[in-house]
Amino acid sequence: IAITFDDGPHPRKTAEILDFLAENSVRATFFVVGENAKYYPDLIDREASEGHEIGNHTYGHVVLTKTDNENALRELAKNDEVIFDTVGIKPSVVRPPCGCYNDFIRQNEKRPLVMWTIDTRDWSHQNKDRTVNTVLSSVKDGDIILMHDLFVPTAEASEILIPELVNRGFQLVTVSELINYRGEINGTVLNNS
Repeated sequence: IAITFDDGPHPRKTAEILDFLAENSVRATFFVVGENAKYYPDLIDREASEGHEIGNHTYGHVVLTKTDNENALRELAKNDEVIFDTVGIKPSVVRPPCGCYNDFIRQNEKRPLVMWTIDTRDWSHQNKDRTVNTVLSSVKDGDIILMHDLFVPTAEASEILIPELVNRGFQLVTVSELINYRGEINGTVLNNS
């Protein structure tokens, strides 16, 4: 399975989540927002150096279907530039904010557009127990779990979830590793290459 974290990095919560991942020797995918990456380059560098995948989540968390098509592409390109300038890599996966994309984005973005199979809605309820229960009550092989590395309850849930998922026998991998192992996952990854 792949655990993914959107919208960061956050100066404290992302660091805590990285600690929990390291303690359990597992990797995750962080779909970073360029505005945040620009302010916390040390966290992006840590994510990359510890083997986590860094994905593109636009520069300013712009919903790609609520802006003109050319601006949508500029948002992705600007974030690619920030990430490349920080860690020397261009993200190989994209998660459109709110999961919103259109045919133009599908045709012009050659990287996989990564959705999810378990939406914890942690941003909405910000309740550690609810996040934990949402994942543990339904997780199965091949899932992509959506969380956000901005909130205290999400960091607290991660501290419980990561070791419990490992204990249950799940291998936690990056999204690209999951794609490599399984191909398209329950229609949640659109590979346009």
